[in-house]
Amino acid sequence: MNTYLDVSPEVRQALAEGKPVVALESTIISHGMPYPKNVETALLVEKTIRENGAVPATIAIIGGRLKAGLSPDEIEYLGKAGPKVAKASRRDLAAIVARGADGATTVTTTMIIAHMAGIKVFATGGIGGVHRGAEVTMDISADLEELGSTPVMVVCAGAKSILDLGLTLEYLETKGVPVIGYGTDELPAFYTRRSGFGVDYRVDSPEELATMFKAHLALGMKGGMLVTNPIPEEYAMDKAVIDAAIEQALSDAKAAGIHGKETTPFLLAKVVELTGGDSLESNIRLVLNNATVAAKTAVEMCK
Repeated sequence: MNTYLDVSPEVRQALAEGKPVVALESTIISHGMPYPKNVETALLVEKTIRENGAVPATIAIIGGRLKAGLSPDEIEYLGKAGPKVAKASRRDLAAIVARGADGATTVTTTMIIAHMAGIKVFATGGIGGVHRGAEVTMDISADLEELGSTPVMVVCAGAKSILDLGLTLEYLETKGVPVIGYGTDELPAFYTRRSGFGVDYRVDSPEELATMFKAHLALGMKGGMLVTNPIPEEYAMDKAVIDAAIEQALSDAKAAGIHGKETTPFLLAKVVELTGGDSLESNIRLVLNNATVAAKTAVEMCK
């Protein structure tokens, strides 16, 4: 076990007994939603995972310690601190740990810490990817690199629709990451169920997902597996509405000189503002949907 890693007693016991565990990120708490909605959502996601037979392990860095499994008080702390907590990607881990600081984990760092702890399944909202205009800016999320090198299954609602989805899929193919559609042949686009781009394989049950990932691990594949689970139909947003909001958000980000790790939080917050909060409700519902699929798959993995 890594010197800097603290696994909560509940998660440690579950892993030792071969029980299902699902990792959760913490950037969605600190940077993804306003307080107190962020804390309410984080606790609701954990409750959803428990109701589906698995143990939740929300992941973060607190006081320089890598945490796999947070207490309600620690979740409340992150929620209240909000964007004051550093958004921690792979490049930030050593500095945050060495300084005894706090960090909210992205998809990348959640995968790293989950893998350290021995957790194989991770539920999130949407992954990062290749940003629009990346042929000029080279703005490509570290999430894609991590998916190419860390053997964790990531259950998400596809790549965020603020991204260049075609180039994101091309990048994942280059990295050898299988993109699985859960009950769909088409890549979901976070707020909407369809993107116009196909996935590599379609899977229709948690049992199928578990069997495929077990084979992936047994074959010694070094990277992860990306499971894309469409937002429930009743919470999906109209594509024209969300596309217009994204275009406006991108324009505002360019005008404000936003770049790097600040880009995604800025764009998502702007989309929430432009959609009158509808996108926030959609975001919450798709995370809960992903947590359900991840928990059921983790249960099957343990059979």
